[in-house]
Amino acid sequence: MKICVIGYSGAGKSTLAQILGNKYNLPVLHMDATYWYGDWQSRTREEQTEEVERFLTENPEGWVVDGNYFKICPQRFSLCDEVYFLNYNRFFCFNQAVKRYKKYKGSVRPDCPCVEKFDFEFAWWVFFGGRSAKRRKQYKVIVKNCKCVKTFKSRKQLERYLNKA
Repeated sequence: MKICVIGYSGAGKSTLAQILGNKYNLPVLHMDATYWYGDWQSRTREEQTEEVERFLTENPEGWVVDGNYFKICPQRFSLCDEVYFLNYNRFFCFNQAVKRYKKYKGSVRPDCPCVEKFDFEFAWWVFFGGRSAKRRKQYKVIVKNCKCVKTFKSRKQLERYLNKA
């Protein structure tokens, strides 16, 4: 099984990816870990694409990839069997991002190789930048073009689904 997890910042994409990876015994790739390194330094699009393509090639039987980065290795969406779209409201995502910051403050999260931080720039991204018309259009394209998309509007809705599956 090949799964992509997409959604807004703070929605819990990495957590869901890990849950699905454990449930189906699949390797997990966090797109944030392919983009960021060191002290919030970013990799080039080429470096990131190489890393994602290598992961997909090394795991032909199945995988879970969490993260948006729509221009990086976009073929992952056509290759996947399922897309989980965490379409949560901005206030929920902001609160979750703050909780994550408090939990990992001063340390490195398992899904991102940088020391956790929370600043105005990221808060703005959670509320506005990551929800621009262009970004919403990218989600719509994925939802329209992928084989099986499971869209969740709330954490409760996702939990009910996971408990049944």
